[in-house]
Amino acid sequence: MLARAARGTGALLLRGLNVLIPVLDRIRYVQSLKEIVINVPEQSAVTLDNVTLQIDGVLYLRIMDPYKASYGVEDPEYAVTQLAQTTMRSELGKLSLDKVFRERESLNANIVDAINQAADCWGIRCLRYEIKDIHVPPRVKESMQMQVEAERRKRATVLESEGTRESAINVAEGKKQAQILASEAEKAEQINQAAGEASAVLAKAKAKAEAIRILAGALTQHNGDAAASLTVAEQYVSAFSKLAKDSNTVLLPSNPSDVTSMVAQAMGVYGALTKAPVPGAQNSSQ
Repeated sequence: MLARAARGTGALLLRGLNVLIPVLDRIRYVQSLKEIVINVPEQSAVTLDNVTLQIDGVLYLRIMDPYKASYGVEDPEYAVTQLAQTTMRSELGKLSLDKVFRERESLNANIVDAINQAADCWGIRCLRYEIKDIHVPPRVKESMQMQVEAERRKRATVLESEGTRESAINVAEGKKQAQILASEAEKAEQINQAAGEASAVLAKAKAKAEAIRILAGALTQHNGDAAASLTVAEQYVSAFSKLAKDSNTVLLPSNPSDVTSMVAQAMGVYGALTKAPVPGAQNSSQ
């Protein structure tokens, strides 16, 4: 885009054929409408927490109105560069050191907005601004490194403690499950043992009842009483022979050599038992 000035007045030369009057007309300004890249020199800036930084950047802009860029400001690139530096110092003064590194994108956006508001009357539009390097003082850098190391040690300690806690929880949970399983196994064993003992008692009772039933049937047969009397006599004599083996104290009958009397005594006991009334028989007969 060419700017034309004739006798102190300016005019834009449009595309196509333009007629210039020698001596009267001459080209005063040449403005490029392409995107322009400007390096913003390094400068000092103080943050909100009073830390001095050395910071530089890159500015991307485009001339939107060649007439304003030619006659609205003497040197557009210099003006925009100075505006970018002052705006950057102003924005950095609002942030602490930690936020400068975390909010670089928002910082760039704020600088672009501030430049566009001021450069609108110059016919210039700032497209974007990028911070290249941020240099901190050596002591502050050492403090930041110590802070980072302390934070990493803290995270490592926290992770280690969490691992220890998880391990202890897993061990306790395992012991709990083992105790529960052991108690359930012991309970099942006791139940099985009790069931076995109950089955054994029931089997013994059934066997004894069957034996009594068979014995009762045998006693009702011919000569059953004589056979029962003989059996009782044999058991009496056998029990009497074992008295001296089980204890030092022996109770003897008046005539131990008379086996006949002992058998007769045993038969008398059996007869008395057989003749004794059965409990509940009179009540049932009544």
